[in-house]
Amino acid sequence: MGGINVSRWLAGGVVAGIVIWLLEGLGSVFYMSQMEEAFAAHNLSMEMSAGMIVLTILVSLIVGLTIIFFYAVGRSRFGPGPKTAVIVAFALWFGGYLVSLIGYHMIGLYPGHLLVHWGLIGLVEMIIAALVGGWIYREA
Repeated sequence: MGGINVSRWLAGGVVAGIVIWLLEGLGSVFYMSQMEEAFAAHNLSMEMSAGMIVLTILVSLIVGLTIIFFYAVGRSRFGPGPKTAVIVAFALWFGGYLVSLIGYHMIGLYPGHLLVHWGLIGLVEMIIAALVGGWIYREA
């Protein structure tokens, strides 16, 4: 049993992060008006500074690298391929993404229908990112 192929993990993780960032931007078309209403209800601004845009890119890269790390680890248990990518994406979505959405709901920050949109779009993003990044990842 070998270690993780670091260069392929980085390549797959970066590509997965880019996929997440792009799909999140495209997905926002489906909920932007709802998000603007939610922000306005809490007197929050929707303006994105250059620093905030850089932060969204960094967060997407961190998520992409995390997905592909767990894909690399999961290959020994579930085997290489799309099945493992989907299992990893769903597990990380369930243990992280969904938990944060439940937290948003608990504090009443966003309406439930917006959180459902975010959750569904996020799950699709993570699955596609895991599939693409997993396709790039290869053992050493």
